[in-house]
Amino acid sequence: MGCHAVPGLFSSGFDALLRRQARAQTEATVPTSRVVASGGSRSRFPFRRRSHADASPVTHASLLLRLRSGPALTEARRLHAALLVGGHRHGAVLSAQLVRVYARLGEVGHALRVLDGMPRRNSFAWNAAIKGLVDAGRFSEALETYWAMVGDGSVAADGFTYPPVIKACAALGAVEQGRMVREHVEAAVARGKATPNVFVQCALVDMFAKCGCLGEARSVFESMQDRDLPAWTTMIGGAMHAGDWFDAMSLFKRMRSEGFCADSVIVATVIPACGRVKDLRAGTVLHGCAVRTGVAGDTCVCNALVDMYCKCGCLDMADYLFRSIAFKDVVSWSTLIAGYSQNRMYHLSVSLFAEMVNAAGLKPNSNTMASILPSVSELKLLGHGKEIHGFSLRHGLDQSKFLGSAFIDFYSRQGFIRKAETVFELMPKTDLVIWNSMVAGYAVNGDTDSALCAFRALQKSGFKPDHVTVISVLPLCNHHSRLTQGKELHGYVVRHCMSSVCSVSNALIDMYCKCCCLEKGKEIFQLMTDRDTATYNTLISSLGKHGYEDEAIMLFDLMRTDGITPDKVTFVALLSSCSHAGLIDKGLYFYDSMLQDYNISPDKEHYSCVVDLYSRSGKLDDAWKFVSSLPEGTEIDVLGCLLGACRVHNRTDIAELVSKRIFEQNPSDPGYHILMSNIYADAGMWSDVTRIRTMIEERSLKNNTGNTLI
Repeated sequence: MGCHAVPGLFSSGFDALLRRQARAQTEATVPTSRVVASGGSRSRFPFRRRSHADASPVTHASLLLRLRSGPALTEARRLHAALLVGGHRHGAVLSAQLVRVYARLGEVGHALRVLDGMPRRNSFAWNAAIKGLVDAGRFSEALETYWAMVGDGSVAADGFTYPPVIKACAALGAVEQGRMVREHVEAAVARGKATPNVFVQCALVDMFAKCGCLGEARSVFESMQDRDLPAWTTMIGGAMHAGDWFDAMSLFKRMRSEGFCADSVIVATVIPACGRVKDLRAGTVLHGCAVRTGVAGDTCVCNALVDMYCKCGCLDMADYLFRSIAFKDVVSWSTLIAGYSQNRMYHLSVSLFAEMVNAAGLKPNSNTMASILPSVSELKLLGHGKEIHGFSLRHGLDQSKFLGSAFIDFYSRQGFIRKAETVFELMPKTDLVIWNSMVAGYAVNGDTDSALCAFRALQKSGFKPDHVTVISVLPLCNHHSRLTQGKELHGYVVRHCMSSVCSVSNALIDMYCKCCCLEKGKEIFQLMTDRDTATYNTLISSLGKHGYEDEAIMLFDLMRTDGITPDKVTFVALLSSCSHAGLIDKGLYFYDSMLQDYNISPDKEHYSCVVDLYSRSGKLDDAWKFVSSLPEGTEIDVLGCLLGACRVHNRTDIAELVSKRIFEQNPSDPGYHILMSNIYADAGMWSDVTRIRTMIEERSLKNNTGNTLI
């Protein structure tokens, strides 16, 4: 029996049709043969029936030659017909070539019928059928055919069999079947029936990496006796796919030390790792490497460099490189659009998108629109978002899982959760990405019950929550009432080996600390092998809020020892900790260090912390001096912080100076007017109280009234 539930080669309707075609063809050649015999013109039929006197039958060699020449589909069918009527129907070599021809032409069904009808199937036929199935994206059938080949036992798999089979395993995430294939390969090598094959080993590395088994991928890679540049590219690409950025950079350095010269593919592969870990120095070194090796002009390399500089916050360099690209493709535009969005330069992101569509005349793809939507969302441009949605519907891009996910996120962040649900319902539920977006959408809108319900629904649909799902749900458990669910999620993380994912551990630390379980948060921190800036920020902030200022400062010292670069959030946490503890000198030291050592531009949060630092120590004169030195247009919140401190310390003189600046910037805010009135009342300055109250009445300033469910 064949490996497919299809009639045999010589009993199928398809082959019966071919035989009728062949008979009609040969019968039509009979009169022509007489013309040829009498010296007339040559027959226009390539496979006419000849008489015993003037011609020999179509030979095995001629059929083989024609099949190997890569015929078109019509010609392939004629050759198939000739094979049927020419006495070659049992020839394994010709039938195998026919399988290959049909498979290459995308006629996989015909190829399988021919394979099923072969009395003796050779490895060439099996390999051609398997490769054809993989090329057609029919991965499950490819694996079924491989196991049928193994079960048949007449021929052994070889170096041409394994790569497409392993590719099918990778596409399906069938890691267990991939492991069995690896066992077959290693068994054949151990028995001396095969030699190590670099193509097979590269395929195994790629498969294990894509299935999240980076350790097994590394095991195969290290066992390779001869590693060529594609082998290194595969391993580095596997590390990138698994999100192990440091390992990817380490592998590239090791590859260079072994004397391999980087090409454009491997440079474009490893550069994004520098952006992911925000290692600008390493990224600049790779930029120089690209220039020295002559691949800096490659569009893919330029796109990777633009992405790296964007992620490292060097937008000027990213823009310079983008403008220098001779032939910008859609990826080039999409990369910088996304870079501006990631760096909160939303207006520039939208402007660049408009330039791409209007000036450059390029049609955006699903990735471009997914990149622009966060900027449109942040700028509250609901109309523009709907226009982009309409464009995607008109051009058939609405089924893209990434774009669908972006639309769900867009509508959720605008508060239109029902529209997000509509997008979700219209999308095929074939990917976890869509489910993750819906769970996150509910979480953004504070709908804890719906988020947890969607979390359970995705599990019932056969999906396994990944680290993105867990990160979306964990913030919902940042309260004592949800601590039990948080612990259950922690158990899921441990059982499914997600603890090594830095962002998951960060979310767990945050959850436990906000539930006042600081010791549990510190325990997770100690177990982490890979920490980033967010890890330290989360714990430093939590320690400071709970009154452990000394531990927070010690943790910052450890952060610097570990080589982790602090960011704006780090210094907000440190300044806040020092403010609560009254450590004014230490707080000012951190503020100066932020400016001088790390070249970080302060935001309103940093200014407010410094004002609070002075105010809690009663040094309001220094606080006013600091505020006066700030650039024009200082945030109202910073001035409001000082005004509140003036009431606590009964400093009417400074309060008048601060309120004057506040009223000039925002004369319509009743809150600060009332606060100033109370400051005057505390000081017994009733005439000034009357003046402020009159001002409030004349300007019709009213506080927004609160609502209660009781």
